[in-house]
Amino acid sequence: MFDSKFFETLSKKLSAVLPDSLRDAKKDLEKNFHSVLQSAFSKLDLVTRDEFDVQTKVLTKTRLKLEELAKQVAKLEEEKKKKGA
Repeated sequence: MFDSKFFETLSKKLSAVLPDSLRDAKKDLEKNFHSVLQSAFSKLDLVTRDEFDVQTKVLTKTRLKLEELAKQVAKLEEEKKKKGA
């Protein structure tokens, strides 16, 4: 779902704000941050911006098609009404 680089960058940023006394454990903490972040984000059921943009385009196309079909149905109903009258 997310690029691994995203988690690495975020992990490094989090470890950079650690106090100097914890800098020795930096690499270990980065790995732990990475795992925790990846796990937390996977539970959120998020999508990438690309996936969101694709779905937005699909929804727009579907909405236009639905509007077109609604017009056709209305036209057919009107024609049926005229023939029945």
